[in-house]
Amino acid sequence: MIQHLTFLPVLLPMLAGVILLLPPFGSKTASRRITSVLLGTVSFLVSLALLLKVQTEGTQVYAVGDWSAPFGIVLVADPFSILLVCLTTLLGVVCVLYASAGDDEKGSFFHPLVHFLVLGVNGAFLTGDAFNLFVFFEVLLIASYALLMHGGDKTNTRAALHYVILNLVGSAIFLIALGILYGVLGTLNMADMAQKVALLQGDNVFLVKIGGLLLLVVFALKGALLPLHLWLPNTYATAMPVVAALFAIMTKVGVYSMMRVYTLIFGEEAGELSHMAQSWLWWLALATIAMGAMGVLASKDLRKLTANLVIVSVGTLVALAAVQSVEASSAAIYYLVHSTLVTAALFLLADLIGRQRGVASDRIAAGPPLYQPKLLGVCFLIAAIAVIGMPPLSGFIGKVWLLKATLNAEYTFVFWPLYLLASLAILMGMSKAGSTVFWHHHDKITEGAKQECVHPAQLVALVILISGAPLMSIFAGPLSEYATGAAAQLHDFNNNINVILSGGQ
Repeated sequence: MIQHLTFLPVLLPMLAGVILLLPPFGSKTASRRITSVLLGTVSFLVSLALLLKVQTEGTQVYAVGDWSAPFGIVLVADPFSILLVCLTTLLGVVCVLYASAGDDEKGSFFHPLVHFLVLGVNGAFLTGDAFNLFVFFEVLLIASYALLMHGGDKTNTRAALHYVILNLVGSAIFLIALGILYGVLGTLNMADMAQKVALLQGDNVFLVKIGGLLLLVVFALKGALLPLHLWLPNTYATAMPVVAALFAIMTKVGVYSMMRVYTLIFGEEAGELSHMAQSWLWWLALATIAMGAMGVLASKDLRKLTANLVIVSVGTLVALAAVQSVEASSAAIYYLVHSTLVTAALFLLADLIGRQRGVASDRIAAGPPLYQPKLLGVCFLIAAIAVIGMPPLSGFIGKVWLLKATLNAEYTFVFWPLYLLASLAILMGMSKAGSTVFWHHHDKITEGAKQECVHPAQLVALVILISGAPLMSIFAGPLSEYATGAAAQLHDFNNNINVILSGGQ
């Protein structure tokens, strides 16, 4: 079992999804919920075990079918990828637990679909092969299509249709890009591609550049980078909040893919194609931050506001990826974990607030008072401080770190003012939202009207996510050391090539 540990974060969610489709789990609500939470917890614990193994023994390479790279499919668990696998499985458990309060009954097959989505995301983080990155993208997208329709209405269906069409186009472009790269390089193993890109000459350089830039289009679409971000606000705002919280990790798959491909394959050792996407990433990231900040100020409800916060986080991460330094990548790793947890928590908070405000729902407008204002108010305050980047929570640490990491970057004179202005916009947007929802009341709950109290399962799920900000601040020392080590390994070209092509030996 130990030698197959690297494969288990992919295998266990797949088995969980299949098991939950079978009787009695497919028909009995209580058994399905208990089984889903237990199987999700097992996946999370296995991911933690793999993280500890990577910490003690180094990068783990698993050759599927015992066919070693570059001829076979390999899964690569290094400090960066396994950290994101742990984050994904944790988010999966939290969302399954939250939905067990009743959201899972608003549609069909919620629990199997969540595990299949976790399977796709984990596979995308672990794969060392570009074609299998496409395969896992499709797995997570198929699951996300169905989850978007869970408990939906006409508005939800329209947003989901836009999402599906754009991603189908993205998948077609992905295949075209892979075809071009394979035709020139003769391989899609990322480590092998990295070796061969540096040796290209003549027209082959331009063909591979076309393939690499087509991949940039795909990853920009998956990560919601401007101008391919327009699908995200409506999609996330109209999906069920628990689904939107789960989707908080999905844009990070696109960002992770950029960091992998344009650091390993098209990084410093790529010869004529070295850093070919850097200038594109810089300006697209800056535009994305600006657009997301304007969206935060213009948002009329909490879910749309949170969706725009996701866009700001994507722009910030891509800007750090464009710097192409160990310090910037380590800041990006820390900030990625922080932003995923806090935006997921805000989606759940928007749902709980909406349930207690009646017809006012989660709109940023005066409405009936909340049934549990102190509980939800404290949670909102913690999440707001974290997402704004105020001390002493993880958002402040991440902000200081990323500003320091970009101090000597090429476009610092543009990035710093823009990012600080975006932080001010977030401060204004969150302040307005919090003061309006919690303090401005024009209606009283009519006598005898029923207000929905926070379910214990929902509260536990929310507390797990909210606690991420203070815990990441308390343990900032070891977490920063881990992030720095993961970033150093990400940029260690020779080590990555040797470890993967030697099968981890």
